[in-house]
Amino acid sequence: MPSILVAADDPAQPAAAAASPRSEALAALRISGSVGLAIFPIGGAFGMVVAHSGLDWWWASVFSSVIFAGSLEFLVVGLTVAGAPLAQIALTAFLVNSRHVFYTLSFPLHRVTGRAARAYSTFALTDEAYALTTGEAARSWPGRRIVWLQAFIQAYWVSGATAGAVLGVLLPIHLAGLEFAMTALFAVLALDAFRARRDIPVSALALAGALIARFAFPGELLLAAFALFTASLLARYGYTRRRETSHA
Repeated sequence: MPSILVAADDPAQPAAAAASPRSEALAALRISGSVGLAIFPIGGAFGMVVAHSGLDWWWASVFSSVIFAGSLEFLVVGLTVAGAPLAQIALTAFLVNSRHVFYTLSFPLHRVTGRAARAYSTFALTDEAYALTTGEAARSWPGRRIVWLQAFIQAYWVSGATAGAVLGVLLPIHLAGLEFAMTALFAVLALDAFRARRDIPVSALALAGALIARFAFPGELLLAAFALFTASLLARYGYTRRRETSHA
């Protein structure tokens, strides 16, 4: 998903930073609302998976609070039920969440102040938070709003997972198709990002990287796709800079 580097000297930042904590929390709540509408039912689907796996329902709350990694949590449930060794779980977590390494290139963590806030912001860096905080409209957001946004996103996820687990215990039913909800959410976020910038070359590079990874590295599709996309972005940036220098 294309990202935008944040200008450190954005003139809109001082005005936003002067806003009260309550106003920043309310602003983050409004911004996160649309994402919450998608995250809550996905969390509910995860809760039902936990309830139907044989684990106690409260494990849904524990996993969603401590792990908070979406797709990884679905995998952890299966690995836990199967009695997988800790090393295998750790390796799976690394491979699934390795994409977050690339997110740090443009996530505005430098705006977040305080050790505790920075530690939580790093922990709560999800695909949805990244997509919302690296858009054009987010360039003036202060760190307080970013942290509140991430907290609300986690609250949607934890509450949805807990509600789904409880519902799964009370109503032991299986709803087919719930696992596609996360894919649909990412598709909508990608479309929103394209509508905001309409950068066709970046979209083409992302698609090419995904297709190459799909056929060349099917076992490590996600990591390979992100690596190819990042390499292509760096190459494009270098080419653009050389052209600008030569025409200067």
